[in-house]
Amino acid sequence: MKSINRLSILIYFTCLLFFFLAGQTLASTQEKPDAALRQLLKESIAASDSFQDRFDAEVWLLDMSTRLEDKIKDTRERLQLLRHIHYEATRVNLSPQIVLALIQVESNFDEYAISTAGARGLMQIMPFWLKEIGNVDDNLFNIRTNLRFGCTILRYYLDKEKGNITRALARYNGSLGSYRYTSKIFRALDNDWSLR
Repeated sequence: MKSINRLSILIYFTCLLFFFLAGQTLASTQEKPDAALRQLLKESIAASDSFQDRFDAEVWLLDMSTRLEDKIKDTRERLQLLRHIHYEATRVNLSPQIVLALIQVESNFDEYAISTAGARGLMQIMPFWLKEIGNVDDNLFNIRTNLRFGCTILRYYLDKEKGNITRALARYNGSLGSYRYTSKIFRALDNDWSLR
């Protein structure tokens, strides 16, 4: 059953990739394919060690990069962020898409965001966590540090809530008992980041 689902997903994304590339070719028949973009994708795929295989990396990175383009214009920066998100999420057995949705709601992909409460960076980490699980000299505006903290914290809350992602997200936000925050996350996930 699992291999049938995986095969269906692979076929779907192969078709999606084909139609995406075909659309790009038709839209720019007078231009040669962008060699710089192709090279960046190749480098990103080769450097991605959190994917099961090269094909998974190619499909996911291309799909998510296209969705993130309006928020992060620089292709190299966008692909590097996506690689880090995928790595940190899968490292602690989280869905990279839920992390993308959380980042969208928390900081709208502004790595230097600071909330009124003092939370910092992409995943809006409170500075007290530096004393709890890190080093007081760690920089919460550093993307990798921020993602490592955020994914670790969310995983902790998910375990504490015995797999209930709604309650884990509410704990992450400090709004346990309210569904307003988690509704925003699930709306962002459904509208922008779900695997279609």
